[in-house]
Amino acid sequence: MHAHDNSKDVTGAIIGWRRLRDGMALGLLLGLSTVLSLSWAEEPGVTDKTIRIGSILPLEGDYMVYGLAMKQGMDAALAGQMIQGRTVELNVLNNFNEPITTIEVARTLIDQGVFMMLGNVGTLASLKLMPVLAANKLPALGFYTSGQIQTDGDMLNFRPGHAQEINTLVTMATDAGVKPAQICLFVQNDADGLAGIDGLKTGLKKLPNTQDISEKLDQNMEVMMGGINPALNNVGPVGFYPRGTVRLREGYQSLKNWENTSKSPCRLVIMVATPKVAADFIAYALYKNESWSFAAISSTAAGDALKNLLLKNDVHHKVIVTQVVPALDSPLPLLADARKALGPQLNPVSLEGFIVGRLFLAIARSINGAMTRVNFVEAAHRQAFDLGGLKIDFTKGNSGSGLVLLDLLNDDKYETFSLEAFKKMLHD
Repeated sequence: MHAHDNSKDVTGAIIGWRRLRDGMALGLLLGLSTVLSLSWAEEPGVTDKTIRIGSILPLEGDYMVYGLAMKQGMDAALAGQMIQGRTVELNVLNNFNEPITTIEVARTLIDQGVFMMLGNVGTLASLKLMPVLAANKLPALGFYTSGQIQTDGDMLNFRPGHAQEINTLVTMATDAGVKPAQICLFVQNDADGLAGIDGLKTGLKKLPNTQDISEKLDQNMEVMMGGINPALNNVGPVGFYPRGTVRLREGYQSLKNWENTSKSPCRLVIMVATPKVAADFIAYALYKNESWSFAAISSTAAGDALKNLLLKNDVHHKVIVTQVVPALDSPLPLLADARKALGPQLNPVSLEGFIVGRLFLAIARSINGAMTRVNFVEAAHRQAFDLGGLKIDFTKGNSGSGLVLLDLLNDDKYETFSLEAFKKMLHD
């Protein structure tokens, strides 16, 4: 008989255990690596080095004045910035402000992987886009729209809506002695125009003896719900032009019809239109020797676009514009940064892009924990943000700012509005 060598069994067992241990360790490391990889993949647009965000803008065509300026502002705000050790990439695709193209390029960005959408331009395009964003759980911040976008989801609006801008203009006009029936609208027949009508109705609601006008405005709104190009003119104090055209005469005649039926002249015409159409409409009304004064909401003013077109038409006064950003010569630290970053490209639209970019950074940097979409939206609603003197607050809803300022065109520049100057303008 031979004695069994137990030492060999022990040695073999130790070697086997070491191999098993090493294999388990390798497997654990591979598993952890896979989990980490999947954790990045589960949040599109976020890696250990970058955060990729998307933006859909009109970079060509009739609306490129908005898209190019918003891009300039966002690029300036995001340049060289870091969030949780990651750089920020802004992926911008052109949509010509067309809803169908918007959906197509949105799918491209989603396929590429983006964390969220930032600073898109266009009300109708954004309305069509929202179901796509909701289906893909994509937050949206700072879109340049009328403010009538559904805000029950993860749409965080910086700018106040057209309704709030027009409400401000109605208050200003009536304070200056303009009667409610003397406040008229010239709008494009789409979602932006609908927001304009809603704004006028809201502004008149607080005034006595305006029920008849409100009922006319309700008729306009009801017909508009039926399609994008219905026949809307000659109902109430509103003149319409078809979206994407420069057909002014029907809208002008509609306002003349209102003057005849209401026995009240249009003393102030508020415009929701592209800068080119608004400038042409003003020139046409002056050619017809109308004594109307005019007001343009911020999107119609489009930075300096409307002013420059008016000067080409030799129009130097009797135009008010609303702005939803601080004055360009404001002493706020935010404006000092914007002037340094944008230089001669600074205008109200590029400033809005700059604000939207800064707002994204402020929210993202306030996140407690991982860079996820859910955490981003929660962080936005958790506290108010101070962007160098401009306060933005989502704690009570999805509208962050109520700022509306008034400017008055005087010769070749906009000046701070005063009620006395407006009263004088009405009587010139």
